[in-house]
Order: sequence, then C-alpha cells, then structure tokens
Amino acid sequence: MDMASPAEQSPIVDPSVTARRDPAWTAGVLKPPPAVFPRRPILIANEIYRHSVYGRRHPLSIQRVTPVLDLARALGWLGDGQYLDCLQAGPEQLTRFHEPDYIAAVAEAERTRHVPDEIRDRYNIGRNGNPVFAEIFRRPATSSGASILAGTLLAGVERGVIHSLAGGTHHGRRAMAWGFCFFNDPVLGILAMLDHGLERIAYVDLDAHHGDGVQDAFHHDDRVLTISVHEDGRWPRTGAVDDRAGGMARNLPVPQGFNDSELEVLIDSAVVPLVDRFFPDALVIQTGADGLSDDPQAKLDLSNRALWAAVERLVHCAPRVLVVGGGGYNPWSVARAWTGIWATLNGIDPDVPTQGAAEAVLRGLEWNHSRGRNPPEHWFTTIADPPNRGPVRDEIHRLAEAVLSP
Repeated sequence: MDMASPAEQSPIVDPSVTARRDPAWTAGVLKPPPAVFPRRPILIANEIYRHSVYGRRHPLSIQRVTPVLDLARALGWLGDGQYLDCLQAGPEQLTRFHEPDYIAAVAEAERTRHVPDEIRDRYNIGRNGNPVFAEIFRRPATSSGASILAGTLLAGVERGVIHSLAGGTHHGRRAMAWGFCFFNDPVLGILAMLDHGLERIAYVDLDAHHGDGVQDAFHHDDRVLTISVHEDGRWPRTGAVDDRAGGMARNLPVPQGFNDSELEVLIDSAVVPLVDRFFPDALVIQTGADGLSDDPQAKLDLSNRALWAAVERLVHCAPRVLVVGGGGYNPWSVARAWTGIWATLNGIDPDVPTQGAAEAVLRGLEWNHSRGRNPPEHWFTTIADPPNRGPVRDEIHRLAEAVLSP
C-alpha cells in the first residue's frame, strides 16, 4: 500500500461536520434485523463482493467477503437467522461525511469508466492504488450502507454485536480516495450511532496500517476515542506514539516481527484500560488481517489466534459492538481469520479442521501472487494458525506506558 501522496488540503475534518445531529439521513439503508438480534450476534454482508474485483493486478483482486460467508455456512456457524443482506448507501447517506462533488465524481467514474485528469488529480481516483473498476461506486457504497445500518441498529438496543464483513475502509477521506478506500464506512457507522443518540464511541483499529481516516474525522470530537495498533513506519506513515489528535487518539506503532504474546500484552495492559477508562456506549473494532504472518503487505508476525483473542477480550468492553473487516491480501488467511472472528463472537471455538464443503471453499480460492502458486496444506485443512508466541520486547512495554500516560 506504499504510494506517493498527492497534493491536498489538510485531512483533518472541520468539527462542524461530525457535530451535526440528524438521524434522518440513515433512513435510506435501514432494514429490520433478524429476529435473533440483539440476543445473538448478526452478520451483515452482500453478494456484490462475489464477482467484484479492483483489477487483476491489484492487491484487492482476491475474494475476501464471500469466502467467509461460504466457509461459515459450510461449518454450520451461520444460518439465515443470523444473516442480514445490506443495502447500498446513496448520496444522501454518503454526504453525511463525504463531499457531494467527490461522491458525484466516484459515481461518474463508474458510469463512464473514465476519469479526466483534473478529477484524477483532485480526488486521487484512478491512481495510487485507487483504480477505476466496474463497481467503483457500488462496492464501497454497499460497505458504507452496511456500517450505517449496523450503527443505527446498535444505537436502538441496550446490548448487541454486529459483524460487518466488508467494512473497515479506514483510510477514506472526506473528499479523496486514499489507501484503496473510496468511502470511509467506519466513520459513517460511528456517525449513525452518534446521530441516533449514543454519546461515547471507542474505535480500536487492529489493521497493520494506521487508521488515519477515522482519527482525522474525529480529531476535534470528544465523543470518539480512536486507538490504533499498527506497524511502525508502514504507509501512511502516520500514527506516531505521541500523536494524540487533540487528545482523543492513542497510537501504538509496533515493531516488525510483532508476535502473539506482544499483541496480548498491548491489548491487556493498554488498549482495554484505555477503552474502559473512556467508558463507551459502543465500540467499533477494525480487524484488518494484514498483520498476520501469512499476509504479504506487512512485516508483522501474528497468528489468527492472536486476532481472535484480541476481539474476544475487547468485545466485553462495551454494551454495543460493531466488528468490521479491513486490510488483508492473502485470500486464505483472510477467509480463515474472519471466519474465526465470527465464530469467536458466537462463543464457538474456531480451532477446527475444515473437511468436506468447508475445505472445498478454501481449495477453490485463487491468488495471483508468488505465495499463491503452491499454498501450504494447512491453508486448506484448518481454520486456526499455529500460535506464534514469543518474547515481549521492552519496546512493547514502553508503548503501553506511553499511551496510558496523561
């Protein structure tokens, strides 16, 4: 995801944008939840992702959402009673955060499959990893619709958990495509919660890349605490430990080789205490899978078990929880990791062999990458990675101390 930075205005969003309270804007994407909600978690997704790709050579050419649906169903972990098909957000919903002219430019790029030079340069569409493709508007508008729906549903209950698989596009800026993200669905989901009456939202980002777009959106808003655990020095090269975004952000840039034991320490000794101290009405967890050791993008060394353990620890920190996806560029590691997250949210142990239909789902995946030419057998036959525990470096303890200091 390394790319040049185009000339642009400050990414920090004017506080008047997020301060507005107007729940009517969410109406266009609302649907009734399954009858089991909020007693049991529900999963929100859409079939648009089964055939939509960014382009054959793009890192997001892989299938990521539908393999999770297929795998969870094959394992008996997802019935129709817990699944909700989402609607596409339209301009009325997207303009709650994004600039109308930018939204129109993305829609026009889908209609014509062409971006004039002026539009490309102004909005970063069609360059720097943000390609023009067949569903350039519909795909991100659908994930945005899912997060808006999830945020609205959660705001209407006392307790509940929703898993929005295609969400997590945390780099999207108000008027610019950034880091493969055209719209910022976590921001829209948080705004839906706030506009429907919740007062305090915590956002925890576990992606290998800094959650810059969400932090910048709520830079001036004391109702939203953003916490990001990400690889130090990786694109977008923001999120230093001393970056607190006016007081409402905490950043934990971790070193290369970051292992399961180190994530556990940071979650237990830093992230959970920060969330507990904020005492949120709701929590959003971004679960990018690009920090896993099998992912080609980052240089972190986590197993999917570490991601599951982090989610299990965090999900108890607030009465309402929205879990979204994020990065992840190996189709097998993403499918297994996110399926395991869904199992974890339902109290199911994901450490199982696949067999039968579930194994067939994994054997049917393709990856146009050198590491996809001869995949190891366990990518097909197991859900859980081998654990990767290791020494906890002094740097990790220093990070925890730094973010907890006043």
